[in-house]
Amino acid sequence: MQTSSFSRSSSLGHHCHKQPTQRHGYSHRQTCADVSLHYRSLVSSSASAQIESRAYDGVLSVSRVVQRYSSVDDAKEKARMLLAAGRQLPDFPDSEKTAVNRVMGCTSQVWVSARLESTGCVQFSGTSDSELSRGLCAVLVEALSGLKPEEVLQVDDSMLQDLALGSALLQPSRANGFSNMLETMRRRARALLLPGSPNTVQLFPSLRITASELTPQGVFAEAQAQYLAPDQKQVDKLVDVLSSKKMGVVAHFYMDPEVQGVLMSAAERWPHIYISDSLVMADTAVKMAKEGCRYIAVLGVDFMSENVRAILDEAGYSDVAVYRMSPDTISCSLAVAAESKSYIRYLEEASATPNSLHVVYINTSLVTKATADSLVPTITCTSSNVVQTVLQAFHQVPEATVWYGPDTYMGRNLAQLFTSLSTMPDEEVKAIHPHHSASSVKDLLPRLKYFEDGTCIVHHIFGGEVCEQVRLFYGDAYLAAHFEVPGEMFTLAMQAKRRGMGVVGSTSNILDFIANKVQEALSRPHGDVLKFVLGTEAGMVTSIVRKIQGMLAHAARHDIEVEIVFPVASKSISTAQQQPSTSDQAPLLLPGGLAVLPGPASGEGCSLEGGCAACPYMRMNTLDALLSVADKVGSGAGESLLTAFKPKPYSDLIKGKTVAQAGCVPILHMRHFQKNKGLSEDLVQDIKTRHA
Repeated sequence: MQTSSFSRSSSLGHHCHKQPTQRHGYSHRQTCADVSLHYRSLVSSSASAQIESRAYDGVLSVSRVVQRYSSVDDAKEKARMLLAAGRQLPDFPDSEKTAVNRVMGCTSQVWVSARLESTGCVQFSGTSDSELSRGLCAVLVEALSGLKPEEVLQVDDSMLQDLALGSALLQPSRANGFSNMLETMRRRARALLLPGSPNTVQLFPSLRITASELTPQGVFAEAQAQYLAPDQKQVDKLVDVLSSKKMGVVAHFYMDPEVQGVLMSAAERWPHIYISDSLVMADTAVKMAKEGCRYIAVLGVDFMSENVRAILDEAGYSDVAVYRMSPDTISCSLAVAAESKSYIRYLEEASATPNSLHVVYINTSLVTKATADSLVPTITCTSSNVVQTVLQAFHQVPEATVWYGPDTYMGRNLAQLFTSLSTMPDEEVKAIHPHHSASSVKDLLPRLKYFEDGTCIVHHIFGGEVCEQVRLFYGDAYLAAHFEVPGEMFTLAMQAKRRGMGVVGSTSNILDFIANKVQEALSRPHGDVLKFVLGTEAGMVTSIVRKIQGMLAHAARHDIEVEIVFPVASKSISTAQQQPSTSDQAPLLLPGGLAVLPGPASGEGCSLEGGCAACPYMRMNTLDALLSVADKVGSGAGESLLTAFKPKPYSDLIKGKTVAQAGCVPILHMRHFQKNKGLSEDLVQDIKTRHA
């Protein structure tokens, strides 16, 4: 009997769990912790009754279906069986062909519904507008109907391999569709373990987007949506002052929604406003300088304004002034970690190891880049090119040891990704890097090092409780995760990616992924609902909304809805304990000294773990600060008040170069890599000879 598609180690008791008679929905403030606890208690109480030696009906049900298909060798006969199974599916009422019942990620339209019988077992129904997809749906409906919800959860993707349908029937899109159908059914089974309707459980806040409307679900989403349609008077004021002063603005995706909303509207009338990830900000500033801008306002953390200043100087625009948005330090937990004594010790260990290359995340200060390069050959990277940078380094210098830092999560994710690659077929490895194989990746693993004491306070939240909720209740949604998220979320995103439902990368990668999925929906003649879990800073939503609504409006498609889910930790909910109880009590502080910011009443604020999915340091870049700086530039009296708003000049010398010049060297190495798809000869020679 074949049972590989059904967990052998945790067979649950035969008697189906009866659903509680009281049925009610969950409010958002109840959900994350309460629903998880309720779900775990149900599963645990059932698991306590398991009898390992008993062959349950659930195992037999799945195995019978698997055996029927796997015992047939002829591909045409299997196709006939699938088509026949699809035709035998009971009629699926048109009233149930709703967006709620749609399976996301399928190129054809597939609908699935589930109900809990009085016996406590699940009865699935489904259909598709494609004959083969309908057949695959029929296989799952037959195999899973009659199981307890707990048993449905134990059926995994290996069932697809066990069916042995072959590549002729299972092209990648259909294989992904089968996996997405199964994941949707598992989600429905989980929901059936909860009190309330399976279709109404709302764990996380979300923002629903159509061509003409925005509908926030939950206070946090309301806060994000509030400024997407900005006050036109503020837009006019900003355009007037920027254009009159010939001032450009480069801002990061993680800006506050109020600021981004005004900036995006102003950019329609003043072309020298640009919102991007950190890599593009400096390049855009150079372009603005070439086009006549005399001042550049940088809305980001301090290393971003420092990079802009240094790159402008390298490009010959030292006369163009650069301003930050605060006289105080606009910090970053990663940048702080990279300037710690422990990171210096990490670099000293690298410098004592022959053939070492330090790959440093671009989200660090010029001091870090300059200091690092003085100790060990260093190249910067971004979350979108780090994989290629590391693999190319090992290709060009096979004996190299690569030291990545300072982001611990990204380092762990790299190691996890390469470990996975080392077990894949060579053709899959070569699709990622043409000069590597599973064997070469396995060989490099002992020589890939990463710093173990640096995290982003925002991306830190995408693990633990948040990750559990995403896994349990959003497994059939698209998952867009930044490369900096903890390993649990990274694993989920990579699993989703393998079935066409996820992306792991930079903020730009995430925006492109969402836009591509929307474009795919637009290419189909029928309406659709797409749900994306946003595994990065919530400030990205402004760019996402603008992009999506522009695409939908241009196509005049009002039958497509996109939902952006904010996976906010329960710890992010504002509480009295997060604020001083007396006037003399010191406020709670985040790393770097910034006080905890309370969120909207009854909504989500910033926790000590950054649980609001919003960077408190980025929130120091206010619209008022931008207008104040812009008002002062251009006059001697005004600019004298802006001295503290300028990036640090870093004029100290390191090996005959200023810190700013030395800090640009690793950035220029990355520029060469991006342009030529390889490390420069100078860098390769430095790696081989620096500590030979």
